[in-house]
Amino acid sequence: MLSGEDRQTLERLTNRRKTAQALALRARIVLACAQQGATNKAVAARLRVHPVTVGKWRARFVAKGLEGLLDEPRPGAKRTVTDDKVEEVVVKTLEERPADGATHWSTRSMAKATGMSQTSISLIWRAFGLQPHRAESFKLSTDPLFIEKVRDVVGLYLDPPERAVALCVDEKSQIQALNRYAPILPMMPGTPERPIHDYVRHGTTSLFAALNMATGTVFGSLHRRHRAVEFKKFLIRIDDEVPQGLDIHLILDNYATHKTPEIQRWLLRHPRFHLHFTPTSGSWLNMVERWFAELTTKKIKRGAHTSVKALQADIRDWIDHWNNDPRPYVWVKTADQILDSLARYCQKVSAAADPNTTQAP
Repeated sequence: MLSGEDRQTLERLTNRRKTAQALALRARIVLACAQQGATNKAVAARLRVHPVTVGKWRARFVAKGLEGLLDEPRPGAKRTVTDDKVEEVVVKTLEERPADGATHWSTRSMAKATGMSQTSISLIWRAFGLQPHRAESFKLSTDPLFIEKVRDVVGLYLDPPERAVALCVDEKSQIQALNRYAPILPMMPGTPERPIHDYVRHGTTSLFAALNMATGTVFGSLHRRHRAVEFKKFLIRIDDEVPQGLDIHLILDNYATHKTPEIQRWLLRHPRFHLHFTPTSGSWLNMVERWFAELTTKKIKRGAHTSVKALQADIRDWIDHWNNDPRPYVWVKTADQILDSLARYCQKVSAAADPNTTQAP
């Protein structure tokens, strides 16, 4: 006899995709046995199992209920790594340094310090998400107007004004025209592409780029230098490219060339330009940086150029191909979500650095 709750649980075990096949079979056996007049032989014939199997799980369910369908603990070697040992490894990893003066632990040094095997150390680190061999840098903005600037820029992304265009503007300076001393070895099965380490420099160029947030198109200008003079020329080009009658909102960083008296005078003569500055050390808010990353990884990093002209031609070709099939970047997080995430991270780091600090919920 099955209660309504037991029947629902058994049916869920048979229908759920992630249920182990052995457990699903046992649930089907019990459900079949619950039908009136069902014998072990009849159930075995219908489910194509041995009658002894049906009798085993029928008896287990009658004796223990749903828990009887689970596997019993199997005999094996006793556990050698106790909870105290696991705690010792985790505490040492987080709070101590190796005795030889190394900056971080390795599986060998931790195994030697704790008297355990490298495999055990590796399993413990993996279980707790500890990676002593890795280190990442971080940068928090100290801009006193950080919150106001984040709200301004993100608000422009999420709710752009009407009859206006939002452009992310920045310079990618000192792009080097590099040529390898030897031909690049091609990729083969099992072997990646291999450029030689040695190269010769043939000069540099600087790219001024503006990314249209609505369409994803990019227009840029290449110059040998990136002074206020070149930035003014780029503003003039933006003024020519954007149709008259539309306001222009520029998202850009706090670079000195963007704020010179000459630039300020030019902006006063062109009132349709509105500048939105990202916070200091907040270049992640400028979406053109994401486009610069694609340009670097897909064109510049593995390219070979014998002159600055060849490098500039390649960059212009990349921009043309991009604009033939532009892919606009979509900003999804609100300013409140970004600020809340930063606040949680700062609280988490502060609590980890000072055990006496009470972490906010």
